[in-house]
Parts: sequence; structure tokens; C-alpha cells
Amino acid sequence: MPLKKHHIVAAILILLVGNSVFSQNIRVCKTCDIKTLQGGIDAAQANDTIIIEKGIYKEIDVLVNKPLTIIGKDYPVIDGEMKGEIITITSDSVTVDGLFIKNVGTSYTSDYAAIRLKRVENFVVKNLVLEKLFFGIYVEKSKNGKISNNKIIGDAKEEYNSGNGIQLWYSHNIDIENNIVQRVRDGIYLEFSDDCTIKNNVSSHNVRYGLHFMFSNDDIYQDNLFEKNGAGVAVMFSKKIKMYNNIFRENWGTASYGLLLKEINDAEIMYNTFEQNTIGINTEGSNRIRYENNNFISNGWAIKVLGACYSNTFKGNNFLYNSFDMAYNSKVHDNEFDGNYWSNYTGYDLDKDGVGDVPYRPVKLFSYIVNRTPETIILLRSLFIDIIDFSEKVSPVFTPDNLLDNNPKIKKITW
Repeated sequence: MPLKKHHIVAAILILLVGNSVFSQNIRVCKTCDIKTLQGGIDAAQANDTIIIEKGIYKEIDVLVNKPLTIIGKDYPVIDGEMKGEIITITSDSVTVDGLFIKNVGTSYTSDYAAIRLKRVENFVVKNLVLEKLFFGIYVEKSKNGKISNNKIIGDAKEEYNSGNGIQLWYSHNIDIENNIVQRVRDGIYLEFSDDCTIKNNVSSHNVRYGLHFMFSNDDIYQDNLFEKNGAGVAVMFSKKIKMYNNIFRENWGTASYGLLLKEINDAEIMYNTFEQNTIGINTEGSNRIRYENNNFISNGWAIKVLGACYSNTFKGNNFLYNSFDMAYNSKVHDNEFDGNYWSNYTGYDLDKDGVGDVPYRPVKLFSYIVNRTPETIILLRSLFIDIIDFSEKVSPVFTPDNLLDNNPKIKKITW
């Protein structure tokens, strides 16, 4: 007997709304029938919501193996008692929201995390507070997720016995937004992770890097603050990176920089601020990068080019009060410098068009000398240095003679 039209419509409606009709809320609390997070997960059906009431729940190795929404009410504490990993998610479509997770175990053989996501997609991890951790949020071989509005505070002292705040490994299309990450090894770490967005995060006071990524392409880093980290931000072996409107500030030390670029190709670094770093940007083996509309303020070196860097453009940047604007260790030069503002420029503008009539040479001989003999930095403000810099400007011997900004701006650039 053929199905009637209204039977077909009814069947479709049941399929569409079935999950919402039959899903339920499960309460977890000390006086409830279910007293642990793991107990709530075991009792739940797919697409249920688990609500954890305020309290302290001492649990490790919690396994989320079905699509669930887990919500903490008034930040219940999940305490791992330093014994191991706390929550592992192996199901798609899981949301974790509003938990206080602390006391992750430390191990030299296992990367214990407060929350680990393994081979999943369509996940949300938000509004968490993570403290006393090894690794914070660890995402491996996963995709299409969001990590947002979390506060991750470690107590790392050394690299060898600490983990990273947020780590992605072989994961794709992940949004990391509005997180605070402090006092871990690397604030945010990506490896083999493409098409990710890192936006509006604060990563500061970390032992090594505020941000560290390798072999990760087509990622966007925007509106982040990287401040007072051990060695700043490191970007390695990646391509098609976009870094917009970030602040790299107060990364000081003998091997420190705002941003390290190593083997980076076809990238855009625009509208960023590099302020009070030992080195603003340290670049090596990086090609076809657009450095545009950035501020370099009061750094030791604004930019150090260590060689094998070709077809890069530096346009519309402000170089303000840096000890050295540029260091360049190669006589081969095909990068373009055009229309930047240099606070050390002493030329003139007779036609009043806002562009200096005399080209600016950003690489000074003394910068070349300090690179090879760091102790000579004590001579920085001496008359002798002015003399040798002037002689190199007139007749370049040690610096590329064609490394010039032919259109230096007379006034600081605004955009």
C-alpha cells in the first residue's frame, strides 16, 4: 500500500526534530543521583546536555565518547590531583563550556592535558579556566572547531618540564579567539595545521614563545597581543600566512625578538606594531613577503635580515626611534624599500610633496659591526660611530649599495 502524503510529512518531521524531542538535561552534583562528570556522560544519550553544579569533582581520564553539551554552572572545579590527563574527547559535536579545570599531571613521556580532543570535528571549547596544568587544550587530527574565551594560566619555570597552553597538531579549520594564555611553555602552538584563525588572544609571560607554529599554511593571525614572552613569536616552514594588526611588545633578551620568520613564503605582515623588542622582526630564508603599514617603535633592531630573503617588499612602514633600523648580512639585495617613514632620516623636501628628495640608506655600518662584535654596542652614541656611518653612506663597502628607500616619507604615516 503506498504511503499517503501526510504520513511522509510526519516521518520527515520526526527525523528533523527527533534529536531535540528526545534529548534531555542531566544534572551532576554532590546531592544528585549522579555525582561525577563521568557518571553523567555514561548515563547520557547522544545530544544530551550535562549540567554540572558548583562544587569540586576529583576526576581524571574522563572520556567523552558521544555528542554532548557539557555546561558548568558557577564554574565547578574538575580537579585532576596531579595524577594525569583530565578530559579526553573522542566524539564529534561536543561542546564544553564553563568549567574550572586544574591540577593536570606532569609526565616526561606523556603530554597530559586538561582537555584533549582526538580525531573529532565540529567541537566547541569555551569559557574555561585552566590552572596548574601541563598542557592546556590539546587538539590532534581534528577539524572544524572553536576554542574561545578561555583563561589558561600555568606556572611554568623551565621548557623541559612544561607544556603549551593551546596546541594544534595535524588539525584544520580551527578558530582560536579571545583567549588569555600565560606562564606556559608556548602560549599557542600549531604544527601541520592549516586554514586556522588566531584572533583577539593575549599570550604573555610565557617561558618560550607567545605563538609558535611550523608547517602550517593558509592561517590568519589577527588582533593578538604577544607581550613579555621569552623569545617572542616564531613562525617556521610555512606559506601563505597573514598577520594583521597584532602587537609584539617587550620581548627582551640576547636571543629574543618580536617575530622570527624562518623559511616563510608568500605571506602578508601588515598593520602590526613591534615595540621595545630586542629585534622587531628576525627573518631568514623568507621570500615574497609584504611588510606594509607596520610600526617599529623603540626596538634594538627593527628588522634583521639574515640572508636568502628575496622579492620582499617593505612599504608604508613607520620606523620610530629604533637603535638600528636594519641589519643586513648579505651583499645580494633584491628586496624593495619604498615610501617608509624613518625617524633617523635627515634629508630634506624642497618641493614639499611629503617625500624626501634624498634616498634613505637604512643599513648602517655600525649595525654591521655590532652584528659581528656585540661588545661594540657600548660605542652606540659616540661621535666615532657617526663618522664611520657617514663614510659608509657616502661610499658603501660593507652594506648593499642599492639598499635604499628612494621615497622616504617626511612625516609619520597614518592609516
